Amino acid sequence: MTKHIHARMRRLRWTSYTLVAVCYMLAFFHRMAPAAISGDLQRSFLASGTALGALAAAYFYTYALMQIPIGVMADTLGVRKIVAIGALVAGTGSILFGLSDTLALASAGRVLVGLGVSAMFISLLKLNSVWFHDRHFGTVGGLSILLGNLGSVLASAPLVWAVTITSWRSVFVAVGLFSLLLGVLVWFLVHSHPGEAGLPTMRELEGKEAHPRHHGHWYDGLLKVMKNRATWPGFWPNLGIGGSLFAFAGLWAIPYLHDVHGMERAVAANHTTLLLLSFAAGALLSGMLSDRLGRRLPVIVGGIALYVLCWLPLVLGWHMPPGLSYLLFAAMGLGASGFTLTWASIKEVNPPALSGMATSVINTGSFLGAAILQPLVGWAMDQGWDGRLLAGARVYSELNYQIGLGIMLGFAAAGLLGALAIHETNCNYITVSGRK
Repeated sequence: MTKHIHARMRRLRWTSYTLVAVCYMLAFFHRMAPAAISGDLQRSFLASGTALGALAAAYFYTYALMQIPIGVMADTLGVRKIVAIGALVAGTGSILFGLSDTLALASAGRVLVGLGVSAMFISLLKLNSVWFHDRHFGTVGGLSILLGNLGSVLASAPLVWAVTITSWRSVFVAVGLFSLLLGVLVWFLVHSHPGEAGLPTMRELEGKEAHPRHHGHWYDGLLKVMKNRATWPGFWPNLGIGGSLFAFAGLWAIPYLHDVHGMERAVAANHTTLLLLSFAAGALLSGMLSDRLGRRLPVIVGGIALYVLCWLPLVLGWHMPPGLSYLLFAAMGLGASGFTLTWASIKEVNPPALSGMATSVINTGSFLGAAILQPLVGWAMDQGWDGRLLAGARVYSELNYQIGLGIMLGFAAAGLLGALAIHETNCNYITVSGRK
């Protein structure tokens, strides 16, 4: 009987994890895609830098606003329902975006996409917390980021290639149809937690007492998380590091490398692909290293410090040979991965039953940061734009980009300062006396 239970547990765990992880890959794809098609979007909608930034940021504003509601729903309604509905909404938005003939319709499509995929990451973390052992949370979280970033990799060089043989519109319609299919599969095949399938919890399988459930209204749980002072330091690395990374890789990196360094779009896309692959691999390595060391803070701060340093050559306008520029982007992605451990840290200073709400509160920072930075950087560069156009798209000077990149460096530095205040959990759930 025990052997049968373990076999069924593994099958349902990996079925649920795989489907939700694929949905999370779609979230990353939509997050980063505007960078690869920025010129196409400017030509299709005759958009300025500010307007292009606002179009890309429509996803992030919606995503940021939905994080806390998604955290509440993950803890109350369950992962299966919100991920399935989210995939259907995102699919509809992607199709609308691909078929839009005005900037307003395209923005509406991006809002729907952001609304739908906002469910994916918090739901995946919640799924990890109930289908895997506590001691593996950092490693499984890193694996989740690695898989999610495969979606962002698809949104760089592969998307550039796909657009050359078809059109950006066809790509987004096809992605939307795939998302609709995923929503149906999630509804019928995903289990929110082992108990939903009549199985014991992971702790009960080891002969331990299950984590206590939250008793009372969801509002009381959310208030408990938000009143916990140990929750908030993790918000700042998400705002500064996650926000600047997503804004740069998701919109401004490819135009910057093309306009300032004269790279072909495919070569520039290769740089962002390497950046995101390094971020993905770094997330897995950071999680594994943290679980092995039994500490979170040194890995978080060390990685973020490296990321901040990597901005300096960009802001100072250093022109590097290809080998060094690829190395810089690889180091940048590797360093940025340090902030992904903030989700584990914040989960561990709050009750286990409220893990969805806890991670959602700080995860809001990443998308709020990107939502602020994408149009802000575009606006800042528009102020000094000299009027040059190339095939209908604005061409910015090196000075324009340095101003925009300087703003992102400022956000990254603020993220590093915030990380220094994160409470060390030693990879265990703890009660932080005097901080709640």
